[in-house]
Amino acid sequence: MFVDKVTIHIKAGNGGDGALSFLRDRKTMNGGPDGGDGGKGGDVIFEVDKNSNNLVDFYFQKHFRAPDGENGGKRRCAGKAGEDLIIKVPRGTIIRDKETNRVIADMFYLDDKKIVLKGGLGGRGNQNFATSTRQAPAFAETGIKTKEYQVVLELKTIADVGLLGFPSVGKSKILSVLTSAKPKIADYHFTTLSPNLGVSSYGGKTFLIADIPGIIEGASEGKGLGFQFLRHVERTKMLLHVVDIAEVDGRSAIEDFKIINEELKKYSKELVNVPQLVVLNKIDLLDGDYTKVEKFKKEYGKDYKILTYSAATRENEKELLQAIVETLSKLPEAEPVQPEIFELDKRDLTKYEIIKTGNTFELVGDKIDEIIRGVNLNEPESFAYFQNRLRDEGVIDALKRKGMKDGDFVRVKTFEFEYYD
Repeated sequence: MFVDKVTIHIKAGNGGDGALSFLRDRKTMNGGPDGGDGGKGGDVIFEVDKNSNNLVDFYFQKHFRAPDGENGGKRRCAGKAGEDLIIKVPRGTIIRDKETNRVIADMFYLDDKKIVLKGGLGGRGNQNFATSTRQAPAFAETGIKTKEYQVVLELKTIADVGLLGFPSVGKSKILSVLTSAKPKIADYHFTTLSPNLGVSSYGGKTFLIADIPGIIEGASEGKGLGFQFLRHVERTKMLLHVVDIAEVDGRSAIEDFKIINEELKKYSKELVNVPQLVVLNKIDLLDGDYTKVEKFKKEYGKDYKILTYSAATRENEKELLQAIVETLSKLPEAEPVQPEIFELDKRDLTKYEIIKTGNTFELVGDKIDEIIRGVNLNEPESFAYFQNRLRDEGVIDALKRKGMKDGDFVRVKTFEFEYYD
């Protein structure tokens, strides 16, 4: 089974909670706070697996969750951080946010490694909140809880040369003789059910060839197998457009060439600009009659470089390899997708919003979530700490500018209190 597009669920680890603890032992009955900090949750990291060219593993496993950080302990013991979760994907995998379809990462290079989700920070233990006036803080922070996201993995094969053409024109055979690849080959349509890759070399130059499954008329509209593989053509530097010049299946070589290029144009206007070398394959079946070759060259010779070849007998192979190397030498190096990279779970701890309803002012936003993290608003000392944070962070002044006065109510999450200056 070949899979080149799949949706998975990912979640970074939660941060461990800080501990609420006071030193107690045989010699100490009323010791100070000694609650340790919680450990950081594990990150979700994507990494290129150079030995893979298929997303099939993600067809069977859809959920990936990094371990949580451990809670803090007594005697200032910090919780252990959760291990990072490394997810290996084939080179050429584009990672998108399911909700917005924006690109998170393009795993383009062999050494690419990308932190897609960061684990939640651990909460601080109560030892961190002790001051000269608050010597026994009865509260600690909770760790940051992370969210689960859906991401789309889309594989777009990265190769120097893409073999393009109708089914049964001999693309797989060409791949097998030019490289060490061993694709399945037979005399029926759609033998190739997934892109096959092989490495070839000539004149000291090495290049990667991808055999793209056969494309038929209407492929850009979803007909046949070719449509789902058109995305793999997008990443190749050049195309080797293979045509059955012997017209074994009774189709017209000239029409086949025209149809395939029309499908490329419909799918993506950029694909039309990808350089093409035209390979008229199966010349060994022409029995010395090159009328069809001349007719094809008359039709397309002004716009394309046209080569004759036989994958069966390997006739003109040197000329073919030389033309490929010469074309590649004139082309720039391929580059990864360069959109505005989208960051999942990005929090802005400077922003919050005040929603006024009558004489009630509700506080919402990342900044407020951070201030109340782990604070027990029902505990007097903890609540006093919360109020001081609101004042120090300028939230009280913002509420006053919004019209808050003594006797009005402030709501945070499910907690509500009456304000007096």
